[in-house]
Amino acid sequence: MPHQLQTICYLTFIVVLVSYPAFAHDFSIIGYSPDDLSSEESLHGLFASWMSKHQKIYNSIEERLFRFEAFKDNLKHIDERNKQVSSYWLGLNEFADLSHQEFKNKYLGLKVAQRRMSESSEDFTYADVTSLPKSVDWRKKGAVTPVKNQGACGSCWAFSTVAAVEGINQIVTGNLTSLSEQELIDCDDSNNGCNGGLMDNAFRFIVDNNGLHKEDDYPYIMEEGSCEAKKGEMDVVTIDGHRDVPQNDEASLLKALAHQPVSVGIDASGRDFQFYSGGVFDGPCETSLDHGVTAVGYGSAKGSDYIIVKNSWGEKWGERGYIRMKRNTRHPQGLCGINKMASYPIKNK
Repeated sequence: MPHQLQTICYLTFIVVLVSYPAFAHDFSIIGYSPDDLSSEESLHGLFASWMSKHQKIYNSIEERLFRFEAFKDNLKHIDERNKQVSSYWLGLNEFADLSHQEFKNKYLGLKVAQRRMSESSEDFTYADVTSLPKSVDWRKKGAVTPVKNQGACGSCWAFSTVAAVEGINQIVTGNLTSLSEQELIDCDDSNNGCNGGLMDNAFRFIVDNNGLHKEDDYPYIMEEGSCEAKKGEMDVVTIDGHRDVPQNDEASLLKALAHQPVSVGIDASGRDFQFYSGGVFDGPCETSLDHGVTAVGYGSAKGSDYIIVKNSWGEKWGERGYIRMKRNTRHPQGLCGINKMASYPIKNK
């Protein structure tokens, strides 16, 4: 775009930004209304309101214009999909100024190229379980800490691991303790920090490291740091090992999930996943695992069965940081491959 045209566009944008009542805009659950799509001026107003809501600041005219174009493209996708699907809906969240490729590069980080080496792939703890409750929600049982935010660091594997360990620790001890993802990022050499990792490796590190520190003692900084050995004198939470859920076996996943939160890998590369805002998500997605999350329950709503999944993209994403993913899809790998790579920590009483 010629520089003069950029300047004209930007000046127009500034006029709209000043005159549009950003703070008074009544955001619906999806973040926009049909009126917002009626004209370019309305789109500028919506963008200004969205910027205010998410405290977005850009360093240059060019960057602001670039982000506005990405915002428009994402809004078009969101609106089209909301007209096509009824089981879930998409909304303008804090990722609305990122291209889909940018989003994937920043927020996905599960590495599954290396073969998993479970302590005993055949020793599934809950194999003999025959009766399951109709629904389970470990949030209601006090075994799930508040939703966290990994930021633009590919550390999803650490958050998935930690949520599962926090869960089993509460179930066994009665104490819900928020634990340190940063310690895994800094100290677990079997994984790659902000460049991805694997939950099984992280479980093994916690065992070999004789525990994991509390989040308050080793807080998250949204980037890789140096391993702080001096924290060894502080309190830690321990586990005694981990097990894998039989692969591509939803019945076994539910057996494990009925007893504790479970780390799972999913394919989160679909564009709908970026803007998921609520409902029972049923795709579209592939099964090439690229994101680590934590299953914390299961249930049914209006005839649709789902698994409750805790994500690590903050409370503004999805259903206050969670997503309900459809189960009983009749595909062994499950929706987005959720049945492919599930594992859980063991903690003896």
